[in-house]
Amino acid sequence: MSTPSLLPRQHSLPTRLSTADLLRITSDVADQLKDGAWSHLLPPAGGWPTDDRWCRQLFADDDLDVWAISWIPDRTTELHDHGGSLGALTVVDGALAEWRWTGSKLRERRLGPGAQAAFPLGWVHDVTWAESGTSSLAVDATAPGFAAPALSVHAYSPPLTVMSYYEVTERQSLRRVRAELTDIPERPRR
Repeated sequence: MSTPSLLPRQHSLPTRLSTADLLRITSDVADQLKDGAWSHLLPPAGGWPTDDRWCRQLFADDDLDVWAISWIPDRTTELHDHGGSLGALTVVDGALAEWRWTGSKLRERRLGPGAQAAFPLGWVHDVTWAESGTSSLAVDATAPGFAAPALSVHAYSPPLTVMSYYEVTERQSLRRVRAELTDIPERPRR
């Protein structure tokens, strides 16, 4: 008598879109943002928040949601995954740092304008603002402690509904500390 396999015969993704599709979408939307196509949904000239992060959903349907997100110093998303959603981002302006869990440690990479990152299922990372020295976002550069925000475009498929948060243990392993239902990506932590 044979025992049926407990493993599925074929791995299937939770969406018809791939991370390559999401990278293409975020790149296209980033180009459209630079060309002014979404300006009616962005803060007005000089109005980019410098004391907190800002995000705006640009598109949503049953398969996909696309967001513009601004990033400022001293805010972290905390180590997290995107639940059952694939994800991708394209940096529009400024720079980001991504701290990704490799399975045994955190590894940092910097993402400047035009750089992209894809997030397959199980990808655990933290994303933060990174000093770039330049940003074309219109803000009040005379404010004390001024740091120009960075801007990125994110896409999730299926649309984001849950994020799990993690900590690195003393034994250099990953422990999930909580999961939250959400429809807002990359929620900031102070």
